[in-house]
Amino acid sequence: MKKTRRQSPKAALKTNGAADAAENNNDDVSERIRTTLANAIGEGALKPGTKILEDAIADHFGVSRTVVRGALGVLESDHLLERKKNRGTFVAEPGIEEAKALFEARRKIEHAILDLVMTRATTEQLDALEKLTDEEEHIHHHGDEKSKTVLSGRFHIVLAELGGNSVLTEMLSKIVARLSLVMALYEEEKKDDCGADHHRLIVTALKAKNLAHAQHLMDHHLADIEARVRLTEGQGDRHTFMAVLENFS
Repeated sequence: MKKTRRQSPKAALKTNGAADAAENNNDDVSERIRTTLANAIGEGALKPGTKILEDAIADHFGVSRTVVRGALGVLESDHLLERKKNRGTFVAEPGIEEAKALFEARRKIEHAILDLVMTRATTEQLDALEKLTDEEEHIHHHGDEKSKTVLSGRFHIVLAELGGNSVLTEMLSKIVARLSLVMALYEEEKKDDCGADHHRLIVTALKAKNLAHAQHLMDHHLADIEARVRLTEGQGDRHTFMAVLENFS
């Protein structure tokens, strides 16, 4: 009978170490894929309804499609992507009820965040937040469209971080990302501003320790954003059709 050659403990450790290193590398690349796609969606480079090309992603990052699908699965769970049976994975197209729910959830979360910021943020932190509104104003007048898009949600995320609740910050980040898809589908009135004036007034109210006024200002700011969209099926279909014309003309 032929004897089975046993692997030495040292060789086994080496093999296990290589496997762990490969797994960690795949995890790192998977996170890079997720971040790349999430940023592209948030900045409007990947429009709602765009098909995600798994092969192209695998080739670009030098990984297997299994690793790519793992990253796409995370984005699906965050509702930024959706898998359609026998067709593949696409950038999500939020429906009207989903859009309304997202706007409502954002208003509630922003109120809670302001309450936390009022009690937890230091004067120095609020001063830094105020400087951010100055940066917004500068980019509004001198920046390109990409810079304005990137900056549009930054104030709200920084504000959330000052509240010191990582769960609320994560929730708001995901809602803001999903609302970028809503705006892409249903926005009717595009405004060339980043809300710096609204943001500055909110910071002023926070510095004055006037929570009710800060929340009122936030409601006004978010209502202004909501007013730019027309939540009808026809509007969503129109945007999708216009995107096709832009791609093929």
